[in-house]
Amino acid sequence: MTVFNRVKILCDDRKISINELENSLGYSKNTLYRLKTQNPGADKLQAIADYFDVSVDYLLGRTDKKRYYDLTEKDEIDIQKELEKMLQGTSGETGYAAFDGNTIDDLDEEDRELLIASLEQSLRIAKRIAKKKFTPKKYRD
Repeated sequence: MTVFNRVKILCDDRKISINELENSLGYSKNTLYRLKTQNPGADKLQAIADYFDVSVDYLLGRTDKKRYYDLTEKDEIDIQKELEKMLQGTSGETGYAAFDGNTIDDLDEEDRELLIASLEQSLRIAKRIAKKKFTPKKYRD
């Protein structure tokens, strides 16, 4: 996949055209279309990467991971394990009463699913924030 193809996908995700991206970056018309046949300079690559908040390595096709703080498969497994621990701590006789004197088992099915989804999303957000904050600079992009 070429740099242009990746830029086009990013534009489609943001629902903007290549021309709108060129205008936003201050490039002349058809500058980005030249990425189909020419290798871009480092300054152009960095500007595009900064605009979309992705790594230059992603644009060049060296990795499919858009950002250094994106969650990996291992992170997802860790999140599921932590979620399971949290849910075990809120159910049964040993669970604490965090829901108006009830345990998670006492909630109706819809409320239980909403709570679990909320906890899972909170764990993902916390993991991303931690990766942004604590990843050493030498391992970023």
